[in-house]
Amino acid sequence: MSDAGSASNIGGHSGTDSGAPGGDTGGDPDGFVPPPYPYDRLNGIKQLAQSHSGGAVDLSIGTPFDEPPAAVVDALATSKTERSYPPSIGTGEFRSAAADWLNSYAGLQGSAQLTAESVRATIGSKEFVAGLPHWLKLRSPSRDTVLYPAVSYPSYAMGATLAGCRSVAVPVDESWRIRLDAIDPADAARALCLWVNTPGNPAGGLDDLTQAADWGRANAVPVVSDECYIAFTWSGPPRTILESGHDGVLAIHSLSKRSNLAGVRSGFYAGDPDLVHYLGEIRKHAGFMPPGPSQAAGLAALGDESHVEQQRSLYRQRLEMMQTVLAKFGVNAPLPDGGFYLWAPAPGGDAWALAERLATDIGAVVSPGEFYGPQGAGHIRVAVVQPDVRLQLLSDRLGA
Repeated sequence: MSDAGSASNIGGHSGTDSGAPGGDTGGDPDGFVPPPYPYDRLNGIKQLAQSHSGGAVDLSIGTPFDEPPAAVVDALATSKTERSYPPSIGTGEFRSAAADWLNSYAGLQGSAQLTAESVRATIGSKEFVAGLPHWLKLRSPSRDTVLYPAVSYPSYAMGATLAGCRSVAVPVDESWRIRLDAIDPADAARALCLWVNTPGNPAGGLDDLTQAADWGRANAVPVVSDECYIAFTWSGPPRTILESGHDGVLAIHSLSKRSNLAGVRSGFYAGDPDLVHYLGEIRKHAGFMPPGPSQAAGLAALGDESHVEQQRSLYRQRLEMMQTVLAKFGVNAPLPDGGFYLWAPAPGGDAWALAERLATDIGAVVSPGEFYGPQGAGHIRVAVVQPDVRLQLLSDRLGA
């Protein structure tokens, strides 16, 4: 990623690492060199924030800080599944629980309802997001393109890069929803898949998932819907792409956000029977096995909604709290339609300068919007994941 820059260029260390000390590591000089990991570019910002008494309040990454339910932790510790290899596709109990949960939570009816056979487990969701283009390319070698929202989670584009494919950003509208009408037919003809993300990261937009599914079926392109923020849908009911049927679509879910289990790595995908089966079989050969204890914890988490409702309430309060803090900086941060991020335009369009100011003045660490695509430059993303006491510290510093 290129550096957007600011007056002090805090985030502008965009050079690549040449490898381990000692010179040549034997790689091809024309080979792939990984770009800097986006959040590593915040080290200078973090140092500024850390200088405050009480340290930095890191709102840059959407990592949960609240405790998961005690019953879930107990299931993780007492499953007695750590001795044997777990089933790669997920245990029958976990897959049934995932199917039952999504059927109930999203109100799936008739042929749209899931069964255990429609579901496969993942080791969280990021490994699936980043690896999917590689598996799809093996299945459809004549295609080479991954379509994804122009403002979105960076791993959609990186997954294409890691698979040796083209990544083509699809424009989003003023409400940060993907514009299917802007997809070039030539790109659609080459597409391995189209990513959609609802509620969206970073901006909280809500795509028309039925329209996306219809577009995919009309163009013979699998549509993959990242729904990991479904529990934090604020405008209207929770939604899934599976509502219009399973043909040609996949839905991806994660327990990381819903149940504060990011360290446990538990998730699943569901949908089109042929795709689900193909991906499940190829992932067996590749050695993807969700650990038995994490599946046991996921099973317990999927069976309880009370902790999710509590978490929804916490995130809603924190969104409003940080909205007030940012307003005192002259930053208008509208509440999102979904998710637990504030997505706000920086005064003057300089997101790095605003990030530096927030770190210097109150010790807050936020992400410049360019991390999520060039169209996001000029914005910041604020993840309201820290406990209330830490967010209150920001407000107190501002008052002082």
